[in-house]
Amino acid sequence: MPLTHIAMRAGKPQAYRQAIFDGLYQAMRETFDVPEDDQFMTISEHDADNFRYGSRYLDIARSDDLVLIQLTVSNTRSEAQKRALFRRIAERLAESPGIRPEDVFVSLVEVPKVNWSLGHGLAQYG
Repeated sequence: MPLTHIAMRAGKPQAYRQAIFDGLYQAMRETFDVPEDDQFMTISEHDADNFRYGSRYLDIARSDDLVLIQLTVSNTRSEAQKRALFRRIAERLAESPGIRPEDVFVSLVEVPKVNWSLGHGLAQYG
């Protein structure tokens, strides 16, 4: 049950943003065994004054097309699954909407399964 937050510069069309949602969801289905219809995602758009990044950090040439992706996930995946997810997200977003791999920044936040309530005030996984 990933909870996905995406931050990016404002100004991209709706189809571009939809392609990001679709690509992320497909990458998670392929590498993290995310079930069908398990989609909880937001995109926040920021003007230049409110979007800051290291354009050369770790010798990666980033551009204003940088997409910051934070996934909150249960702490149940292996290191191999995480590496596969990072790779597949970059591949999927390069295919559509055409984001350069250098502009795909992903962070995983892992939490115990008991930390999720998906509705009704219950801890469905705990």
